[in-house]
Amino acid sequence: MPITRKTVVVDGLNTSYLEAGDPSAPAVVLLHGGEFGAGAEIGWENTIPALARRHRVLAPDLLGFGESAKVIDFNDGRGMRIRHVARFCAALGVESADFVGNSMGAIMLLVDTTSEAPLLPVRRLVAICGGGDIQQNEHMAALYDYDATVPAMRRIVAALFHDPAYPADDGYVQRRYVSSTAPGAWEAIAAARFRRPGAEPPPQASSSRRYERISVPTLVIEGACDKLLPPGWAAQIADQIPDGRAVVVEGAGHCPQIEQAERVNGLLLDFLDG
Repeated sequence: MPITRKTVVVDGLNTSYLEAGDPSAPAVVLLHGGEFGAGAEIGWENTIPALARRHRVLAPDLLGFGESAKVIDFNDGRGMRIRHVARFCAALGVESADFVGNSMGAIMLLVDTTSEAPLLPVRRLVAICGGGDIQQNEHMAALYDYDATVPAMRRIVAALFHDPAYPADDGYVQRRYVSSTAPGAWEAIAAARFRRPGAEPPPQASSSRRYERISVPTLVIEGACDKLLPPGWAAQIADQIPDGRAVVVEGAGHCPQIEQAERVNGLLLDFLDG
């Protein structure tokens, strides 16, 4: 199944995305994580071929990442990206879609669907390792304290994965490093650490979101060996969603769709086609 990289201009901003599958099939939108070096390709390359056999798959590089425009926002970067994804869907004529998010992408989906006025055209929702209260530990510090060096990127990869083969793989670390050092990439992602004086209050903590507002079928996926989220967070969220359920994927850290791709692909297909 061919995967094509395309670009669309959304509100004046170049937005790069991957597309695969039959354009007339039900749409699935994939939202990647927010760590340095993240992007649609490295986040979803093991997922897109499986989903594209039955769906039209759209995987954008979120603003600041990959080949999309590098936008710096000190006010509401998460809200900016949610609004941009909504406009991206409108630009491509997507009126309803299943959405799958990992880490930051999952948080974006949960923030939007628990808001008073959701913007995204969500038909079904899958949140992978995003939504629980982040652990404040050395692994989280590795994600924030990135100085754009290869050793620092190796620490990020070690924080994301359970299997030590990932940080030991020089080629894999280099791929993420190259993406993280594209012009403007570090600045766009690092901006999330700061808020402009007088900016709106930061988004609510996971534990205080109104999950009962989520009106669509929802699957919450937890990595059993996630170093960034506490055990049991997925069930705590899913139990508050009227049509929610949680699954724990063994042998996976913060990116189960990469580390345990076959297992997660099966879960996604069963849920999306159910």
